[in-house]
Amino acid sequence: MACGDGSTILPLTRRPGGIQAYKFVLPRGADDTEPDLRTHEGYDWVYVLDGKLRLVLGEHDLLLEPGEAAEFDTRTPHWFGATGAGPVEYLSLIGRQGERAHIRVGPKAPLSE
Repeated sequence: MACGDGSTILPLTRRPGGIQAYKFVLPRGADDTEPDLRTHEGYDWVYVLDGKLRLVLGEHDLLLEPGEAAEFDTRTPHWFGATGAGPVEYLSLIGRQGERAHIRVGPKAPLSE
């Protein structure tokens, strides 16, 4: 879905309920953009694919580069934007309040022969 500001949002999941996945493509931004922080119910995981993502999260102003990720409670005021360096592409997983991703922390045990 193309938006009026030049950004594109591509839904990657189609099933109702559970965690929803999206790919966002934001056009080049201005480094002096004043963010319009928003809040809503839920939990967000963000992973940068290409470009630099500016994430303002409460009092923190972060710059995420390709391969970097962030997760946060969306009741924290937040805003996403591209920088003057160019467009940014990132993935976003959005879940219900209190829903957490299941993360595997160790390697899988080898199969017995």
